[in-house]
Amino acid sequence: MLGLFLIYFIGKKFYDLADTYEQNKWLYAIISVVFYYAVGFVFGVVLFVLDFYVFGWNLDWENNFGVNLLGLPIGLLALWVLYMILESRWKKRIVLVKDEIKNIGNDNLE
Repeated sequence: MLGLFLIYFIGKKFYDLADTYEQNKWLYAIISVVFYYAVGFVFGVVLFVLDFYVFGWNLDWENNFGVNLLGLPIGLLALWVLYMILESRWKKRIVLVKDEIKNIGNDNLE
């Protein structure tokens, strides 16, 4: 149940970001949720490889709750990085429209 709230708030944050910068809102909301789960999956695979082949930590892989708790901060950190990248990229693309009607009749043309 808490996972549904997490999906909602992740999607809403990226939906609002895309709405602010006039991008495709639903696309970025869905991409953010898929990105969260993809990062969690990659983290799980890396953790598995490190456990069995490198360090031999003997983690309890039957305990899904523990592995999910390990992946939660990694996924949220990756989402924060994605959010910052998208926000900075979209801020650079904003075109400021000059109000040229106010300049009609002025000798100072820019």
